[in-house]
Amino acid sequence: MVFSSIIFLLYFLPIFMLVYFCVGKRSKNAVILIGSIFFYAWGAPKFIFVILGTTLLDFYLVGWMDRVTNERHRKLMLLFSVTVNLGLLVYFKYSNFFIENVNAALSVFGDKQIHWTKLVLPIGISFYTFETITYVVDVYRRVHKPLTKFWDYQLYIILFPKLIAGPIIRYHELADQIKDRADVIDDKLTGFYRFIFGLAKKVLIANQMGHVADEIFALNYLEMDTLTAWLGSLAYTFQIYFDFSGYSDMAIGIGRMFGFEFKQNFKLPYGATSIREFWQKWHISLSSWFRDYVYIPLGGNRMGNFRTSFNLLSIFILCGFWHGANFTFLIWGLFHGLFLIMERVVKVSIPNHFLKRTLAHSYVWIVLLFSWVFFRAEDVDSAFRYLKTMLFFNQGPSISPDLASFFSPYLIFVMLLGTLISVGVFSKNIKKIVRLRFIPIQQYRWMETIFLLILFCLSVMQIMTSAFNPFIYYRF
Repeated sequence: MVFSSIIFLLYFLPIFMLVYFCVGKRSKNAVILIGSIFFYAWGAPKFIFVILGTTLLDFYLVGWMDRVTNERHRKLMLLFSVTVNLGLLVYFKYSNFFIENVNAALSVFGDKQIHWTKLVLPIGISFYTFETITYVVDVYRRVHKPLTKFWDYQLYIILFPKLIAGPIIRYHELADQIKDRADVIDDKLTGFYRFIFGLAKKVLIANQMGHVADEIFALNYLEMDTLTAWLGSLAYTFQIYFDFSGYSDMAIGIGRMFGFEFKQNFKLPYGATSIREFWQKWHISLSSWFRDYVYIPLGGNRMGNFRTSFNLLSIFILCGFWHGANFTFLIWGLFHGLFLIMERVVKVSIPNHFLKRTLAHSYVWIVLLFSWVFFRAEDVDSAFRYLKTMLFFNQGPSISPDLASFFSPYLIFVMLLGTLISVGVFSKNIKKIVRLRFIPIQQYRWMETIFLLILFCLSVMQIMTSAFNPFIYYRF
């Protein structure tokens, strides 16, 4: 079940909200937990027992670790918990990948193949595994005391707004909210508005861009002309941002309606002037997780330039592999890591001059347009063939459909709108209007409410009339 589905929008969410707001304060956590279990079990009923089993183990192990005073024993418990959780992630997510590559290597020598039943990936395992690790590490570091009730810990892991695709919420950020959180009408309205905005980004922009990207990436790359290849990459660049940031907005909005405060996951990354700044604004919960739980423990930037470069490269290779069991993701991570190292070497800083900022924005966009090809392509060979078409000005001996067939007034409008939203033109100007009181605040609130309700109706209509409603991060 995804947020942008009719089942969720018109059935699950309204019924869940009705029950949640009708019960007393002491029963609200129980309602959220039952709803979250149902939400997850709807799409993956078998794997709900994997979550229940691992959380049971971690809850009692971490509680025991917190009571132990012997540092060596505490470290052993930490290592055991992290090993079990990462082991499950590796088993479910990467076993198929490793077996396939071992079989490919064996076939070169004509050896017997390894027989293997392909595993199905549990939904959201990459996200809740990292949250499980934050729990044991935060308790080990004495950042926060462990939860005393198993069902409270279960709620932290399986809380449905963040369960499928994040954001990755650290334990110490949510622990106190599980026990006690505000219940005010302003949070409900703010959360609902945030949810609608995210839904519109996903349905009205990401889906439109995704349809174009899918059609272009399905063509024969050797017969595709260069402009069509650039359009496909651009369409996917918009799709992945509005798809994922839209989902994050919906998750943050739903959490806010129930009193939970989730940190921002995207801060206009396409308005960045360097790849370093891009990663400070893109999927913040993931990039900061790798920084605090892997990069800094490896030594961060405290051990010289060579070690810093090695750490950066290692982190981004891991980040790429976290996204998927495919060499394309490894190359994508390596690609970003190399540009970050290059920016450290040449000491790239944020430019103040308009022309310099424009050139810096262009540099970031070009890097992203190339890197997203690896993220979208099915395999490495396909990615390099696509990049070759982008770079070598292929006119295409037989272009079908041709470039013009992709364009329509609506697509041009969506691309222009997507550009303005993704670089922050609208949000910055709206803040100025509110701050300078060009429009009375009450009038602005009414206009905002009416506009968002129209967006909600348009989004629901689009979902009901279109069979195309993918969700990119659903498989991660």
